[in-house]
Amino acid sequence: MSSHPDPSPDPSTAAGPGAVRRLSGRMSGRVRSLFETGGPGFRDLALTQVASTAADTLVAVGLAGTLFFGVPSTEARANVALYLLLTVAPFAVIGPLLGRVLDRAPAATRASLVIAAVGRAVLAVLLLGRLDSLWLFPAAFGLLVLSRVHGITRNALLPLALDRPTDLVAANARLAGIGVAAGAIAAPLGILATVVAGPGGALALSAFTALAAATIGRRLPEPDAPSRRSAPGSVVSRPERIRLHLPRRVRTAQIATAVVRLLNGFLLLLLAFAFREAGAGAFDFGAVLAAAGGGFAVAAMTTPRLERRLREEPMVVAALAVEAAAAFSAGQWFGLPAAAGLAFAAGFAWGTAKLSFDGLLQSAVPAARRGAAFTRSETVFSLAWVLGAIVPTALPLPVGLGLPLAGFAALAAQIVYVSVLLAPDDTDRRASGR
Repeated sequence: MSSHPDPSPDPSTAAGPGAVRRLSGRMSGRVRSLFETGGPGFRDLALTQVASTAADTLVAVGLAGTLFFGVPSTEARANVALYLLLTVAPFAVIGPLLGRVLDRAPAATRASLVIAAVGRAVLAVLLLGRLDSLWLFPAAFGLLVLSRVHGITRNALLPLALDRPTDLVAANARLAGIGVAAGAIAAPLGILATVVAGPGGALALSAFTALAAATIGRRLPEPDAPSRRSAPGSVVSRPERIRLHLPRRVRTAQIATAVVRLLNGFLLLLLAFAFREAGAGAFDFGAVLAAAGGGFAVAAMTTPRLERRLREEPMVVAALAVEAAAAFSAGQWFGLPAAAGLAFAAGFAWGTAKLSFDGLLQSAVPAARRGAAFTRSETVFSLAWVLGAIVPTALPLPVGLGLPLAGFAALAAQIVYVSVLLAPDDTDRRASGR
């Protein structure tokens, strides 16, 4: 018998620390590739997305009990209605103003992103200890506005942050997936901070992450930098600046995507009040929100693969079809599992439609008009969400009626959109001289 030890590794040892190191190495490699694919500009933009999404999530956690679960049902409807009105109001004035600023001074895009992040940090600190005061709704108003400013400026900067701005749908999907992951990590941290220090704990964390977004945002490229480098001393041509009308395929995709967003707002508030009236608590509503986030995350993973085989318009059609089928199905077997499935499908539909539309807009609109175009589209989507949400808030619709209505609306929008896509584009044909 040999006295030398057996050189073969112990299976339990090989499957222990070594396996953990290999798994962590693969995971860290995937995370690095997710952030670094597209160059350093995309990495910085992705990091601002992480910090901004975390800030939004922490604010939502801090305000959830104050606005919805901590008050009687009638007062909750009034609070939600007021919150929705505050969501609509800023875009009537700030939307056109921001678009005009970004159109005339493209360099203000990066500055707007940074200022919006700093403003969100200030408002979150302002709310500390004042959730029961008159500061609540004005501060919530400001947080909503500045969050939308971040989304608009981020979308306008994305093509410039990429080394090769060709796979815009895939880049949008990566940003969306990164945002979902950031929200999923921030939510439990916000809940823990709320348990330990009350709603102010989540708001304090939100202020910190918003400042991080501002710091990273300062490293992003300026929108007018490429044109200055390519043509020193040149000026931006006037014809590009005065191009006001979007191509028809972009306009129709925008309307169809707005319908998806409208149905999302309708379904979310319909489910929320249905659960409230059934005596369900924050856990059930949280499960529905988690399912919606999961659907959006799956859309972020599948949309780039679909984009390799399909154009953007069929993906928007598919989003409407998914939403219609889910609404009809949930109406037959309503309960927490059906509601979670519906929320998942609605999140998937919104993610697919939004990411497809963003890629279409970024590829079809020149850089000098991109900020204004995104401002207008985000305004349309925000108004659509609020219009959809205000219906079940103002009218206590039974779920058995609301879900079939949503299904028929999605089906009708799908039929109309496909009909428009199949019709000849006389406007674009005249513009091309044919």
